Amino acid sequence: MLGNRLAKQLKHLRGWARAGGITCFRLYERDIPEFPAIVDWYDGDVVAWVYQRTRDDAPEKVRAFEDRCEEEILDGLQVAGARLHMKYRGRIRDRAEQYDRVDDRGVVKVVEEQGLRFEVNLSDYLDTGLFLDHRKTRSIIRHYAKGKRVLNLFAYTGSFTVYARAGGAAATTTVDMSKTYQEWTRRNLELNGFAVDGDAHRLVHSDCLQFLSEGPRPGEQYDYIVLDPPTFSNSKRMDAGSFAVDRDWPRLVELAVRWLADGGYLYFSTNSRQLKWLDELVPAGHVAREISERTVPDDFRNRRIHRCWTVTKSVSG
Repeated sequence: MLGNRLAKQLKHLRGWARAGGITCFRLYERDIPEFPAIVDWYDGDVVAWVYQRTRDDAPEKVRAFEDRCEEEILDGLQVAGARLHMKYRGRIRDRAEQYDRVDDRGVVKVVEEQGLRFEVNLSDYLDTGLFLDHRKTRSIIRHYAKGKRVLNLFAYTGSFTVYARAGGAAATTTVDMSKTYQEWTRRNLELNGFAVDGDAHRLVHSDCLQFLSEGPRPGEQYDYIVLDPPTFSNSKRMDAGSFAVDRDWPRLVELAVRWLADGGYLYFSTNSRQLKWLDELVPAGHVAREISERTVPDDFRNRRIHRCWTVTKSVSG
């Protein structure tokens, strides 16, 4: 069943992807209840996340199920074994932070998305370095970036910054506390012909909460702010000790809007299913509007893969 579903999806999506200049897209996300898995296509390579069916499955049953998934994916997509990158969610060894290294094979390739190039690592982390569900959100930023100042928070590998630069942003500031991911951002920028300098286009190695708490310097405000935080983090590198978006989003938004220029837009997004957005918790003098229907890509059957809001200053504020 899984193999047949994947074969049909690949045939269905290939033409659509080619027309849009997209080489990476989602093929499958728990479409069949018996196969709780996610399968993404990366320009001829396949990344699959397989989840446990039940918590009380015996280890031998878990292994048999994982083997069956692998066989069906290989058969359905007709790819060589070396091009399938399996990741297993729910095992003790995988209970790591989202961005922690879980392997060291270093399977790296460059993919294209809507005319831009990105480095992805298919093997070493739970994620690849490019969040496919924010393809449309990145396009929105590129569309409006010309001559604007853009702040990219929790930047990961800097894909929003690349899109902003491609759209002609006058200035960008890219903030992440990981040196590994800031170097990855630098490589993504260089892949697209963009230089990093210390004035107009900055990479800032910092805990985003600490960065925001310090407040903008005089004249340092932004027309567009991208705020896509992790769902949870207890990294020792964080000054606050831990971060949970369900709990901390009001404070995070409150800190971020201080950096908005008049007429500016904050784009806040989350993958959390538990976050309860309440307009009364939006900072005074600001209005929020959910735009998730515009930001979830067409290849995502799961229309709740993320939620996204814009926050702007109210006319009276």
